[in-house]
Amino acid sequence: MPSLIDEPQHFIMDQDDRKTNKNIGKNFMCRLQCMFSHSSSSESRLSLEDTQQWSQSLERLLDSKYGLATFRNFLKSEYSDENIEFWLTCEDYKKIKSSFRMSSRAKKIHEQFIKAESPKEINIDYHTREQIKRSVKTPTMHCFDDAQKIVYGLMERDSYPRFLRSDIYRTLLENLSADATKG
Repeated sequence: MPSLIDEPQHFIMDQDDRKTNKNIGKNFMCRLQCMFSHSSSSESRLSLEDTQQWSQSLERLLDSKYGLATFRNFLKSEYSDENIEFWLTCEDYKKIKSSFRMSSRAKKIHEQFIKAESPKEINIDYHTREQIKRSVKTPTMHCFDDAQKIVYGLMERDSYPRFLRSDIYRTLLENLSADATKG
């Protein structure tokens, strides 16, 4: 049981932690805004309203350039960014028009994310993994759709709720809220 002498130190540590979180939030806000500073319109700035809307759905979060960047940063901090990387890679893959590029890219995606023991192996079932292995031989725009749905579901049920409870998100909201009240 801590003594009375220890209590003020715990209070000081809590204050220091809050200051550190506030500074982390401010620094992260600055980094986010610098990443997208090429556009100077007010709608391209990080806003409290936009940030609050991220909590409505994973889709809303991923539709926001700041939301996506923040979520990716959060996942990297947890060493679990392979799902968002795979999902984004699949979104880009679907835009490919050339069958040669599609074939080349499908093989690369398989090697990087699908194949057992791959560098960024995603968590999908054996049946889906085998189905993709077969379809990569003659790839289509939709050969990764099932895996992409599984990964999206995993993020929605697991990573996204953790993100909403994270210090990164809460501190960002607090800082934007404080800035909004300052005017």
